[in-house]
Amino acid sequence: MRTSRVTLLSLAVLCTALLTGPAEATTAPRKSLVELREQGGFAGLDDRVRVYTDGCALLSRRTGPVVRRCLTASEWRGLRGALKNLRLGRSEAPPQGADFLAYGLTYQGRRVTRYTLPPSWRPVVDRLQRVLAKYQAPR
Repeated sequence: MRTSRVTLLSLAVLCTALLTGPAEATTAPRKSLVELREQGGFAGLDDRVRVYTDGCALLSRRTGPVVRRCLTASEWRGLRGALKNLRLGRSEAPPQGADFLAYGLTYQGRRVTRYTLPPSWRPVVDRLQRVLAKYQAPR
C-alpha cells in the first residue's frame, strides 16, 4: 500500500510539472529602457514612469495605484527618437531651499539627478510626463 502511495504522489508531481511548464518562461524579467522620477516640492511630489524595451510602462504617483500600460506606436516612436538625442551629463548638487523638484533620469544603466532640465532632457521628460498624465489618475 505504501509503495502505491509513493508512486501515485510521484506521478502527480510529474504531471503538475508537465502542465505548468518551465518556471523561466513565466518569470522572465523585463528590461528597463528609461525611467523618470520626479520628487520634491512642498506638495511632496513623487512620480515615476518606467518604460521597458517592449514599449510598455509602469506608472506611479505618491498617492494612487501603480498602473501598467503600453505606449501607442506614435508615443513609442517619439520617445525612442527623443532618447537618441539625450545627453545625461552629471548629477547636480541639491540647491539651497525647500521647494525644488528633483528630476532623476535612468538610461543605459546610468542614473542622473538634476534640478534644472538641460535642453537634451526636455523632449524626453515632456514625453514621459505626457504618458503619466494620460494613463495615470490625477494627483
